[in-house]
Amino acid sequence: MATSQVETVSTGADKAKLAAVVALVLASVAGFYLLSKQGPLVQWGVLLVGLAAAVAVFLVSEPGKQFTGFARDAWREVKKVVWPTRKETLQMTAYVFVFVVVMALFLWFTDKTLEWVLYDLILGWRK
Repeated sequence: MATSQVETVSTGADKAKLAAVVALVLASVAGFYLLSKQGPLVQWGVLLVGLAAAVAVFLVSEPGKQFTGFARDAWREVKKVVWPTRKETLQMTAYVFVFVVVMALFLWFTDKTLEWVLYDLILGWRK
């Protein structure tokens, strides 16, 4: 039986940091729209600086540290993957294309056979 783990933010400092992240994101988006008369450079600057600050605050919180650890472990696992060679990739791609063509022909043949049986033999609609 699979058990589900629910992790919650436990400390008040982490809750405050996550609230600051939300506030920074909202302020960045609001600043982007409110500074439309200042020009696109100022708009995008405010947005990017605000989002970068939100990411920085998130990464120093406990959930951010857990996410960083998870990402590091995931990258380590990706490095362990044995990727197929170019030859193997081309062979498998060819197998897939051949299979698709064979299935398309089979379905076309089945469709035409059923059409012939139903419309010509049983119903006699085509003459």
